[in-house]
Amino acid sequence: MATKPFASSADLAPKDEVFVELAEGVYTLTAEGDPNVAAIEAEDFLICFEARATPAAARRWLAQLRKHTKKPVRYLVLSHYHAVRTLGASAFDAQEIVAHEMTRVLIAERGQQDWESEFGRMPRLFESPEEIPGLTWPTLTFSDRMTIPLGDERGDLVLQFLGRGHTAGDIVAWLPQQRILFAGDLVESQAALYTGDAFHDEWATSTLDEIEDLGAEVLVGGRGKVARDRIEVEAAINQSRHFLNELRRTVGGVHSEGGTLKQAFELAHTTLAGRYGRWPIFEHCLPFDVKRYWDECDGKDWPEIWTAERDRAVWDALQ
Repeated sequence: MATKPFASSADLAPKDEVFVELAEGVYTLTAEGDPNVAAIEAEDFLICFEARATPAAARRWLAQLRKHTKKPVRYLVLSHYHAVRTLGASAFDAQEIVAHEMTRVLIAERGQQDWESEFGRMPRLFESPEEIPGLTWPTLTFSDRMTIPLGDERGDLVLQFLGRGHTAGDIVAWLPQQRILFAGDLVESQAALYTGDAFHDEWATSTLDEIEDLGAEVLVGGRGKVARDRIEVEAAINQSRHFLNELRRTVGGVHSEGGTLKQAFELAHTTLAGRYGRWPIFEHCLPFDVKRYWDECDGKDWPEIWTAERDRAVWDALQ
């Protein structure tokens, strides 16, 4: 039997990128399950959300954005610390790089290991990696909420920490006037969830409850298509919750019965593949997802650092 290629290492085909104007001065770029990015126009500046994996990849996004606006980037907002979201930051020439205070902690603790890990898992996303100047450090952090007035009757952009989830420091970007939510990797729309650094129990309950309570009418998740109305927004949130709950139920059940990690992976895969198996990065994510929740069942609240070596060991053990 052929061995599965490691993570997304064999996914080398380019993806079609789709530029969308969600409302006046509110833009996003999606790419068939690759990380989504976005931008919001204020009266005389731009706020960009997510940085992509390299400056070269970021420049391709900015080239499309510049067809619509020439305003300078005042704020680059990072939803969390993962390398594919942060290492392209230098291309934006932003006045401030904004993140949750815990994201800064995580970059200091594990940013370099995450860079090496993600480069091995997803080489296609690291276009011209030699241009990356180093780890991306926030210049402005907050704990709960930060509001950026957009001016000219555009309302505000609200950056919020709604609880631990995909990582310990995920934030969302919320436009209450337009009812548009940029959820980062806390919600995916028709894309599998990566939970290797997650806090599953909080994410599946209180954190997603807080997201749902915002009442968004358009939602851009970390990956996947844009949810364009209340029905699609609810479906994206419910899909994310269902994925997490089934992962918790299957892995937790095997753990409580004294089974093995491999048995937990096999049951989770059998349970989830029918609904999610064709969605982007499902096969990539699941071994790391299962291992992290198994660790939580063992009482390990804080995620163990993923290194390139640990990635391979877990992958090989669960195939």
